[in-house]
Amino acid sequence: MFARSQPRFPTLAAFTQHLAQRDMLQSVAAPVSTHLEATEIHRQVIARQGPALLFENPQNQGGMSASMPLLTNVFGSKERVALGMGCKPEDFKKLGELMAFLRSPKPPKGLRGVIEAWPLAKAALASRPRVAAKNTLQHWPLDLSQLPIQTCWPGDVAPLITWGIVITRPPGPDDPRNYNLGIYRLQVTGKDTAILRWLSMRGGAAHHRLWAQRGERMPVAVVIGADPATILSAVIPTPSDVSELMIAGILGGTRPRLMPCQTLPLKVPASAEIVLEGYAEPHETAEEGPYGDHTGYYNGIEPYPVCRLTRITAKKDPVYMSTFTGRAPDEPAVLSESMNDVFLPLLKQQVPEVEDLWLPPEACSYRIAVLKIKKSYAGQARRAMLAMWSLLPQFTMTKLIITVDEDIDCRSWSDVMWAVATRMDPARDMVILEKTSVDSLDFSSPVEGLGGKLGMDATKKIGAETTRDWPEVLRMPEELVKSVEGRWDELFPHGLKGG
Repeated sequence: MFARSQPRFPTLAAFTQHLAQRDMLQSVAAPVSTHLEATEIHRQVIARQGPALLFENPQNQGGMSASMPLLTNVFGSKERVALGMGCKPEDFKKLGELMAFLRSPKPPKGLRGVIEAWPLAKAALASRPRVAAKNTLQHWPLDLSQLPIQTCWPGDVAPLITWGIVITRPPGPDDPRNYNLGIYRLQVTGKDTAILRWLSMRGGAAHHRLWAQRGERMPVAVVIGADPATILSAVIPTPSDVSELMIAGILGGTRPRLMPCQTLPLKVPASAEIVLEGYAEPHETAEEGPYGDHTGYYNGIEPYPVCRLTRITAKKDPVYMSTFTGRAPDEPAVLSESMNDVFLPLLKQQVPEVEDLWLPPEACSYRIAVLKIKKSYAGQARRAMLAMWSLLPQFTMTKLIITVDEDIDCRSWSDVMWAVATRMDPARDMVILEKTSVDSLDFSSPVEGLGGKLGMDATKKIGAETTRDWPEVLRMPEELVKSVEGRWDELFPHGLKGG
């Protein structure tokens, strides 16, 4: 089961200091504009698999120096994502196993089962939030223009808050166990106003509908910068009845510390660098967008709730954390690639024949998936694809699934394309679904939020799937392969010449 194996990082500063000590953070002293330039620097650095970036002297539009440094590309590599989760990249599957257990917990069997389950139970108990009596953040002027908020792409309508952890709760008593933590973008529309953009399936949107039904404003806190476990808990596919704060406690290896907001009936992580406090109006919306998005296109203009700020607070020397979204490589693509191994145990829990899963990072966060299964009966590939589409909200955005056999490396396009070319008949092996939920940002669908899905069965056909005998795959004896590998230096003592 998953267990933290890296040092604890109680704050964002502790994490960035650790990155700096390992040459994973680069400080930039030269002035850098938050209007496009910071994005382009970030874009070129992440393409080179470079470090996190701390812009010490960010310049807002008009050449005015921002009031704090700008931190980007924090999770621009799988290694840094793993560090933030307190583990190594190879431990992502263990984290996925934990998520699968929390999704459908089973009682332990026998003494061994109790012993194996004890660390998880201990971690769950230790992850209950602790609430401080006092908010220690300083009161800042109620003016978003003082922050180094980026304009990421030339066609963006306004500066955009990209890494804000939006904290909401349902109506009723203020209970942190009912909180939702989500990464939603906010369009700046004034010194104290912004537009909240979220997909209708997300927790924040569900909470807002409950408040709107009562005709009441919803309290909203936006945390910009926090300890890495809290930030990443808002990204992980958390089971619907498990709080992101609990996951933050498990990842962080300690009970999350919360503190009350100064103007809201809501609490926020005590590690917060900056907190925007405000209310989402029940029925007031404004046109959001256009903005460059992870699809590589600008998204359309749509109405979303207006948020009116009541206070801005921050640490004494805060850092503003930001990113950009665009065509891969970008941080969302790296996070998606990292989540690949977290998703796998969740999928295997529901579909045991699944052997592996690949979500190509170039495919705009979950749009394409390659599924490897251990096939034993006719129609099994179709069942696996339909099960994946219905498992998680993220997979409603997957519009192409290619299913392959266990002898195929599903993370190799060479292997996958060979399977498609030799094991898939278009007339027989295509699964086409119409009028299904898709990402509203997918402009290829004929109707916003509603489109088709395609499944490709690239497995060897068995039983009732075919009337023909399947041919034998070409393979050299394993002993001969190893023998030749062992003689390589003897055969080519001066190395192999180029073509």
